[in-house]
Amino acid sequence: MKNLIAFFNILKKDINNYYLKPPNISWGIIFPLSWTLMQLLRCPDSNILELLPGLISTSVLFGTTSMLAVTITFERSGRSFERLLLAPISLNTLMLAKITGTILFGIFNAFVPVIFAGFFIDLSGVNWLMVFAVVFLIAVTSSLMGLLVAVSVEQVFEAQTLSNFFRFPMLFLCGLFIPVSNLPLFLRIVSYCIPLTYGADLLKGAINNNNILSEKLSFSMLIIFSIALFIISRYNIEKNKSK
Repeated sequence: MKNLIAFFNILKKDINNYYLKPPNISWGIIFPLSWTLMQLLRCPDSNILELLPGLISTSVLFGTTSMLAVTITFERSGRSFERLLLAPISLNTLMLAKITGTILFGIFNAFVPVIFAGFFIDLSGVNWLMVFAVVFLIAVTSSLMGLLVAVSVEQVFEAQTLSNFFRFPMLFLCGLFIPVSNLPLFLRIVSYCIPLTYGADLLKGAINNNNILSEKLSFSMLIIFSIALFIISRYNIEKNKSK
């Protein structure tokens, strides 16, 4: 019960104090929104379904990572994150509380492109159950990557810069805009080491029925990435805690 109360209090505090900070608005809301509108308005109706997996993935990736870059780094610079680490709650509870809000925000962000696309085309053929499951897993892996970055730096601009170092390459290596099969061999290897590659492929299957990888493999890889990133993030927090 104590951990549950702490979980909801931390989540509520983050939403109230950090989610409307300028870096969140610019990178987590305005960038995905403007990217979505630009792509939808410049393309004919027949291409929107092809664009939708990329727009959804972009919105989730930037929304989740931007949120954690702000919440964690603001608390680290003010030393309040260190006080949370000393609180009588488990580290797992603290980490889950920090990423839950960003996961929810990422899911919300994901369906903004869907809403806009609904004004242009018929989306009745989309497998929405699959889309929601994939969006959730992309949000989890993206949130954990954002957490890993945020606990490694102390300033917001450092977190955003470091996040962009992997966010933009991921967009072009995961098969959203350039098919993985068209990449050079060494980049193909890198692509299959990126969780977004598997999430994007599942979204293509759910929306366009043109996924390349098997669904079982992609779901399994996203779960493996989630567990691995959680373990690495926990280790990194414990290492910084002991300093």
